[in-house]
Amino acid sequence: MIVLDGCAVATPTITGTRGWIAIDGDRIAAIGWDDPPAGERIDASGCLATAGLINCHHHLYQWATRGLAQQATLFEWLVELYPTWARIDAEIERAAARAGLAALLLSGCTTASDDHYVFPRGAGDLLAVEIEAARELGIRFHPCRGSMDLGVSSGGLPPDSVVEDRDEILAACAAAIDRHHDPSPSSMLQIALAPCSPFSVTRELMRESAELARARGVRLHTHMAETVEEEAYCLELFGMRPVEYLDELGWLGPDVWLAHCVHLSDDEIVRFAETGTGVAHCPSSNARLGAGIAPVRQLVHSGGSVGLGVDGAASNEAGELAGELRQALLLARLAGGPDAMSPHEALTLGTVHGARCLGRSRDLGALEPGYLADIVLWRLDDLDHAGIEDPVASLVLGPRPLADRVFVGGREVVRDGELLTGDVEEIAADLKVACRRLAAEVRA
Repeated sequence: MIVLDGCAVATPTITGTRGWIAIDGDRIAAIGWDDPPAGERIDASGCLATAGLINCHHHLYQWATRGLAQQATLFEWLVELYPTWARIDAEIERAAARAGLAALLLSGCTTASDDHYVFPRGAGDLLAVEIEAARELGIRFHPCRGSMDLGVSSGGLPPDSVVEDRDEILAACAAAIDRHHDPSPSSMLQIALAPCSPFSVTRELMRESAELARARGVRLHTHMAETVEEEAYCLELFGMRPVEYLDELGWLGPDVWLAHCVHLSDDEIVRFAETGTGVAHCPSSNARLGAGIAPVRQLVHSGGSVGLGVDGAASNEAGELAGELRQALLLARLAGGPDAMSPHEALTLGTVHGARCLGRSRDLGALEPGYLADIVLWRLDDLDHAGIEDPVASLVLGPRPLADRVFVGGREVVRDGELLTGDVEEIAADLKVACRRLAAEVRA
């Protein structure tokens, strides 16, 4: 038994200023406010304990292409970067994935979903590469086998060099489920299927991916309603809005979560709630690309689930999940006034709602007895945070928060703000080499 003692504790229903959490194996055994039980005591005074943050949308490979297309819309950004991504190989993927996952762990993220949809020919099994990186670093991982089969010659946005054959995609998706998916209660690894977007995937692949996912019991994910350009594309090609297009294909449901969802009508917001469709809100990326502000308040108030995502590091160079709590709050208030979102509601997006989006609401996203011991201790007695009476407000509204300690399934992976499962300096050095090599290949 490990006992985290003396910390403020943020459960879904109460934030106590001084309590304890007992960990037994990979689960939370008990939470209390009086005398702690016997066990290995960890002094957590001066800290806030929260459930581990859950990242619902990422593109880890993009850590190798940060800082490019700095003043571009989404479509301009994609067109500029597609040719570079076509040169990604296993070595670059590994360096980028390790860097991105390390940054997530250090920012209090214990569960990450990654949408990998670029598979250059001859590059090998890039999904397996990032899965191995996640296993090494000890983060709970929900990778998506993404796909694109609609190249520019057929009316899509991506160049033909980065799209795959539909039959090859479906075979690779089935193989990824067979090889990697673990549906067990304490699972560290679950696969989802993620055809990329309406402008890079055919109608046939969307339908067949959904059929395969539902036959195999895995979840579905895609980009949706991110920009006005996407809306115009769908109206021109399909005669309907992006969400209408998904609905026609049977893509709304409790086994689906969608990235972005910035441009939604009132009826579409209600439809999401009716069908149990989740949303991965990516506030920093949407702001960086000038895409707009997602209607998070309306989605949540309608009964929908809205988790947080950092999105690709090429459209959110920070790549840290804790910072998205503050960004989500600020954008919500920018759109709807100071009552649009509280710090406690922002934390709920990053925990409870994130777990719902990934289908893990019974074991992740909350500090509750019986839940998996994915726990973060945030030090709030330092210069940056001391004196803010409400510990959750201190976490969300204060300066850039980095985790003091991180536990994933009861295993400590960050201590005193240092990553225990990887050498950060080595990870950074490997990333620098990979980025330079990729840039040189693009210039050649």
